[in-house]
Parts: sequence; C-alpha cells; structure tokens
Amino acid sequence: MNDPLGPLCSIGELARRTGLTVKAIRFYSDRGIVPPTGRSPAGYRLYGADALARLDLVRTLRELGVGLPDIRKVVARELSLSEVAAAHADALAVQIRTLRLRHAVLTAVARRDSDPEEMDLMHRLARLSEDERRRLIDDFLDSVFTGSAGSAGSGAFVGIRRSLTPELPDNPEPEQIAAWVELAELSQDGEFRALVRRLVEHLAAEQEGARGGGPRPGLVPTVRELVGPVLAAGIEPGDGAAAPVVEALLAHDVHVLTRLEAVNDPRRERYTELLAVINGWPAPESVAPVLDWAVEALRVREPVGGVPGASDVPSRP
Repeated sequence: MNDPLGPLCSIGELARRTGLTVKAIRFYSDRGIVPPTGRSPAGYRLYGADALARLDLVRTLRELGVGLPDIRKVVARELSLSEVAAAHADALAVQIRTLRLRHAVLTAVARRDSDPEEMDLMHRLARLSEDERRRLIDDFLDSVFTGSAGSAGSGAFVGIRRSLTPELPDNPEPEQIAAWVELAELSQDGEFRALVRRLVEHLAAEQEGARGGGPRPGLVPTVRELVGPVLAAGIEPGDGAAAPVVEALLAHDVHVLTRLEAVNDPRRERYTELLAVINGWPAPESVAPVLDWAVEALRVREPVGGVPGASDVPSRP
C-alpha cells in the first residue's frame, strides 16, 4: 500500500526512523497530530512520508516548550509557525526575566546572609511590575522633595530629581536587577529618606544664597578642589598645614561640617553607585576620601569666626 510521498510504514518502522518511542508516536497519533494514513490488513496503523516531517516538527516544538494544543493547530495549519514562534518567544522572555529575578534575589541573600523577612522583602521588590516600580520610586522622591525649598518646580531641582531616578531597562542584566532590589530596599528606609531630604534642603539653601550673586560652586566640587591637593600631599587633617583648607571651607559655608556629615553618609554614596548600575551610567568616582579628610579636619580644629561645636560633633559611624 503506497501513497504519493513514498511507501507506508508501520509505527515500529516510524519509531526507528525518528528515534521516538512507539508509545510517543501512538500518543501523538491518538491526538490527531500525526494521524495514520491507513491501516494494514491486520488493522495496524500505517504512516506516510509526511508523518516523518510532522514528527520532526513536533519534537522540535516540544523541545522549545510549545504545548500540544498549539502544535495541533500548527500541523493543521490553523496557526502559522511564525505566529506560534512569536507567542512562545514572548513567553520565554517572561520566563527568562523571572529566572533573572530569582537569581538576583538568591545571590543577594547568599551575599548578605539575609534573614527570612529580608529575603521575602527582596523577592517582592524584584517581582514588581514597571508601573509598581515607578510608583515606589515616585513615593520616595515625593517624600524627599515635596514641601522642601526645592519643590517649586525649578529647572535645577527637576534635574536633580531626574538624576536620582532609576530606570531599569526592559531586558536588565542580573547585576542591574540586584542593584534595583538593593536600591528599592534602601529607598524605603525612613532614616535614608530623611538624609536625602536634608541634602535637598541644603541644595535649596545654596541655590537661594546664590541668587543675585552669580553662580556659586557646589559644596562637593569645592571640597574636592580644596582637599584633593593636600590629601595627595599626605597632609594629615590635624596638621597646621591643614588650617588654610579649613578656613576656606568655613568661608564657603559656616555650617559646612553639618552639611559634609550628611553628604558623607555612606548610604548616599551607595545610592549613587546602585543608580549608575541600574541606569547603565559610568561608575561614579568616590568622594569619600576627600569628605572624610574634610570632616576630620573640621572636627579637630577650632572653627574660624568662633562658630562653636565643630570639635564636639560625634564621630561618623
């Protein structure tokens, strides 16, 4: 018994030629995916050459994770192969993202020796949708900017807010996901929010003080410019040679020590590091060495102008 595509073969022969088991072929046959072309006089199923092509397609699609309902529609030409491939590519993308999230959470848990409560929080943060992530960050930034002198919508503070906003890409790398989880957790810390709010208020005061007097250098660039050379020269904060730098810092802002201690909080620098990873920016240069030097120098020397308290401020943790 023949068909136009070649001689018919038994289910056993088809199994030998495809490498599939008889049981698997019978399973696909019973579900109409690879129907027999005919029957032998003894009633055994016989298959034509098209069965080989169908079974090759079925095996490939199954290895790619395509379900039997979609496979049946493809072989019946109810769906095109490209439509099925596109749908399953999208599904795989979701699965890959889920696996990346799980990997990021488990890696963070392993590195930080997290307790069950912290692990649960990290897992929930990692699973947030794009809209949920945006709402979480907007809540953080609103708490920092709303009501401060910098919330009036000026271009400078719009730019500052934008510079503090993480933008996780559509297909993030594992390190970006891990950074997002840590940043989101940090943004929920009430003490950190209060710290960033103080920094914003200091910036607002600096902007206000500069009005009418032309541009004024920011505090951190000023510290870097003043402290960088003496730090490189090996001058200790308590040396007499540090006095001109202390005077210059106090001339910039009489409350410079309070401001520097806020800026020098390690959580602020960590936030900028995580932000750079998430947004794909170059890693920021650490300003901790110059800030540490400046804070110590201000603490150990009597401030110029008789401003009290510089030597009485507790040490930075």
